Amino acid sequence: MSIVRRSLVFSVVLLAGTGLLTAQEATGVKQAALSLDEMEAFLLKAPVTHSRDAGKGVTGSTRVTLSDGRFTHDAQVQSIDQYKSIFRAGKASEVDFRDTYRYNIAGYRLARLIGLTRVPMSVERDIDGKKSAVTWWIDNVMMDEDGRSKKKTVGPNALRFAQQIQIMKIWDELIQNKDRNRGNMIWTSDWGLWLIDHTRAFRLEKKLQKPEDLTLCERGLLEGLRKLTPDSLADAVGDSLTRAEQEAVVARRDLLVKHYEGRIAKLGEGILFTF
Repeated sequence: MSIVRRSLVFSVVLLAGTGLLTAQEATGVKQAALSLDEMEAFLLKAPVTHSRDAGKGVTGSTRVTLSDGRFTHDAQVQSIDQYKSIFRAGKASEVDFRDTYRYNIAGYRLARLIGLTRVPMSVERDIDGKKSAVTWWIDNVMMDEDGRSKKKTVGPNALRFAQQIQIMKIWDELIQNKDRNRGNMIWTSDWGLWLIDHTRAFRLEKKLQKPEDLTLCERGLLEGLRKLTPDSLADAVGDSLTRAEQEAVVARRDLLVKHYEGRIAKLGEGILFTF
């Protein structure tokens, strides 16, 4: 399910907190900035001008180029929507296994709700007659986690690296993502960590997988978790999550908040950082 995003044609930088994108084509021709609303409309409506295989992975992903005449950008298309009562894969075997495009959409909407900016925008759209997740293609990619691990580097700021890993662990607990792997951890040239491909997340267990790994927390993320309510979640994710999946998210959120409030009571607010 992972995709290594290597060959890049466009340079796009998400400006955290501003809701704007600045973009420039490989030719050097500048394009207009897009608000998040405009970016979403682009993914929903811009015609597909080119399509090819997205790279390695198991979800049959496609990489497409979209262009509306004034703006051009690539996107990932995933249409997988698979259910198995029993999925046999050794230690990763599951009961009631689901692998579905709609979790990418839910992931983006939930991330935006709680203030995470490193989960790429994803929308639902019909592509070739199939309901699909159309996800903004990440640019300025330096390497995936496999490449970083092989280079044995954490970049120029070891503390920032560690903080981003902690954010990822909290996120994966919230969405109960059991499929995090090195191919869906993407490092951009600013040493920012992007979390992609969540089609096997949002399981129904109402418990944390590895609470012992949850040591630090970003202040804004903890506040976002505290503010999340069943109603705000339902409004954000719409039909990209079932009622049972939403209830499981809220249950895990409760456990995450309780976990960190317990750590704050014991260790103080020094466990919180601002990212």
